[in-house]
Amino acid sequence: MAGPALRHRAEAASLALPPLLIAAERVAAAVVQGTHGRRRTGQGETFWQFRQYEPGDPVTRIDWRETAKTQQVYVRETEWEAAQSVYLWRDGSGSMDYASNVNLPTKRERADLLTLALASLLVRGGERVTLMGSGLTPGYGRTALDRLALLLERGATASDLPTYEKLPRHGQVIWIGDLLAPLEATAALVLRYADAGLKGHLLQILDPAEESLPFAGRVRFEGLEDENSLLISRVESIRAGYAERLRRHRDGLAALTRGVGWTFATHRTDQSPQHALLGLYQILAER
Repeated sequence: MAGPALRHRAEAASLALPPLLIAAERVAAAVVQGTHGRRRTGQGETFWQFRQYEPGDPVTRIDWRETAKTQQVYVRETEWEAAQSVYLWRDGSGSMDYASNVNLPTKRERADLLTLALASLLVRGGERVTLMGSGLTPGYGRTALDRLALLLERGATASDLPTYEKLPRHGQVIWIGDLLAPLEATAALVLRYADAGLKGHLLQILDPAEESLPFAGRVRFEGLEDENSLLISRVESIRAGYAERLRRHRDGLAALTRGVGWTFATHRTDQSPQHALLGLYQILAER
């Protein structure tokens, strides 16, 4: 039985963890049974880049010749190793702050939770992860997870689409957001990454009200990204047209991803996060 001093240290340590990280690891633990790690054998010899040494890197990986040129310690990374990394992105734009009900999480809260929970599963399987747009090289283990949690808590990547960055061929990108940016802009970015040899998955997160438009009568809609407000005298009159427009947008995303060998899925904030997480992880495991 743990003594008072040990219990005190354990409680203090748990209080120091970001609430988002605690919630994400609970979700990850709920789906970890029955999943298999993505660790693969083999070692490509094609040089990719030098990167700074990070806690957890084996000392044998240090490139002493490159290290001797500066005051920094560098590790030599091959293209195969870089390709094992997973590059995560979650939409941080204003539209993600929407929730139609106080009992529901905002889209941003759900996206943060799924992003970090997926990272937790990946690092358990020996994968290296990072957040796109952060400028940080992919890392693995608890250090990478803590760093990712801090970035999300600080609200990193505040845009409705990721900014293009050069990534190693055969790497994996995961984009999580409402994906309501114009289809043409999304297509241009997806095609650019696909042409560079990367595989990817898009997960669209919407509030249930954004799917069904359940409002009635005279309603004023206020934008979350400095758009002008919109007054609709009878919301019922536009419901069918709204549903059709959303369907066409989703069909366009599905066709786009299917055409380049990527995948696309949808998730609502009133649904279980475990279900969405398992789907994401299985897609990565199959690849």
